[in-house]
Amino acid sequence: MPAIYARAMELGAPISYEVLEPGTPVLTSDGHELGKVAVVLADEGEDVFDGIVVDTRAGAGGHRFADADVVGEIREHGVVLKLDREGAASLPEPSANPAVMTEDPADPQSGVSGQIEDKLRRAWDWISGNY
Repeated sequence: MPAIYARAMELGAPISYEVLEPGTPVLTSDGHELGKVAVVLADEGEDVFDGIVVDTRAGAGGHRFADADVVGEIREHGVVLKLDREGAASLPEPSANPAVMTEDPADPQSGVSGQIEDKLRRAWDWISGNY
């Protein structure tokens, strides 16, 4: 059973994604440990944080991608997602050929799914050693 952390647990001071270390615990918003940081994805040329790949092998199994939008806090001793345990269960797996999401040109978010597909592909490249 995964660890459950009380909000009172000291996660340390806020830190930049640039110094976030692999192996750092990743917690859901309701205090469950989802796994550990496997890799931090960023566009270094643009200095933009894209998200993290979470190694969940000790829990549900495999790797999951948490987009920057669902990362709530990055601290010295833990990352806290904006998702609760149930929501985190639906995080996508990185893959070489992520599912194509339909785009609606009338949608102001159009183009976002392509960005997520690129992030999932980059996460897969890291996991498979093709980076």
